[in-house]
Amino acid sequence: MQIFYTPDIDPQLATYSLSEEESKHCIRVLRLQAGDHVQLVDGRGGFYTARITDAHPKRTQLQTVETRQQYGKRNHFLHIAVAPTKNIERLEWFLEKATEIGIDEVSLLLCQRSERKEAKVDRLNKIITSAIKQSLKAYHPQLNDIQSFSKLVQAPFDGQKFIAHCLPEEKVSLASQLELHGRSLILIGPEGDFTEKEIDEALQNNFKPITLGESRLRTETAALEACFEVNFLNR
Repeated sequence: MQIFYTPDIDPQLATYSLSEEESKHCIRVLRLQAGDHVQLVDGRGGFYTARITDAHPKRTQLQTVETRQQYGKRNHFLHIAVAPTKNIERLEWFLEKATEIGIDEVSLLLCQRSERKEAKVDRLNKIITSAIKQSLKAYHPQLNDIQSFSKLVQAPFDGQKFIAHCLPEEKVSLASQLELHGRSLILIGPEGDFTEKEIDEALQNNFKPITLGESRLRTETAALEACFEVNFLNR
C-alpha cells in the first residue's frame, strides 16, 4: 500500500485533500483510482489508512477509515548534533539511515575545523521525509539549521549530554553511561575532529566524553554508530 506524508492532516476530520504534488504522484504516476486505499503519516505520530474518493490529479480527495496515534512511539529521545561533511552525500546517507533506525532530532554543527559551513535544510528534510515513508515511521525527525558549536553546547538540554572525540584522553563507552529510556544528546565532530578548545568547552557544559570503539570512523559513520548504539541499548 502506498504511503504519503501529510503533515497538515487534522485527525479530527474524516476527509483530507492531497497537495497538488502528491495528487499528481498518486494519480498520474502510481495510477491509483477511486476506491483504492493508501496510508498517511503526519510526522507527529499519526498513522492513517484512507480510501480515495475522488481521483483528481490536482486535488485527490481521501476519506480516512482508520486512525492510529502515537504509532511506533519509541521509549527514548535521541538528539545527535553533527558537523556537515564536505561531501554532502555522506550527510544525506546518515540522515536517511538514522531516520530508518530511529532518531528524534538532528542539529548541524559549525565547528572550527568544519569544511562545510552551510547546508540546504529543505533538501535534507526531503531525504528524511522519504526515509520515514520507506520505513513506515509516523514521527518525522526535527532537523535544525546549522549553528555554532558554542551556541549548541551552551543551550539547555534536559537529559544526558555526550561528546565523542578522538583525542587520547580518558573516555568511557556510551553503553556504560547511557540511562535507558531517557533523553540523550550526542556531539559528533567534523572530519578533522573537535579542537581541544571545543572539547574543553563541552566538558565545562556538562558533556561527558565517550568513545565509539577502537576504529577511527568517518563523521557520518560515527554519527550512525551512536544512533545505532542508543537504539540497540533501548530495544
